[in-house]
Amino acid sequence: MSKTENIFSLIPQRPPFVMIDELLYSDDKITRTCFRVQEDNVLVSNSKLLEAGLVENIAQTAAARAGHAAQLDNQPVAIGYIGAVNNLKVFSLPKVLDELETEIIVVNQVFNVTIISGEIRCKGETIAQCEMKIFITQTI
Repeated sequence: MSKTENIFSLIPQRPPFVMIDELLYSDDKITRTCFRVQEDNVLVSNSKLLEAGLVENIAQTAAARAGHAAQLDNQPVAIGYIGAVNNLKVFSLPKVLDELETEIIVVNQVFNVTIISGEIRCKGETIAQCEMKIFITQTI
């Protein structure tokens, strides 16, 4: 799978609450997205993306994975919810115009629950990581 131009076809989120710009790669276990932090982002304060924006970026990367898989199966994109965030570590907050590359790895998937580990890198450095439990509930 290569780049996807229209991220809105993969995720249920809509502006102003979109925290990924492009799907870079996705297979059964690994998904990568990119995101450029903009000044007008609702989760930017003092020219930095807040911790909540980093968590949402990881969650939306998981949503893009699920949306991409749904499209491959000719199914509608589903809505998911964060059930738990564990071991969140934020090493630094990215600044406006920084480009983030986020990678999630599927740790386990049972029925409508997916457990992922996520990592966000900026300028080659890990700036945040966590584990997340995501529940898929319905389609949009």
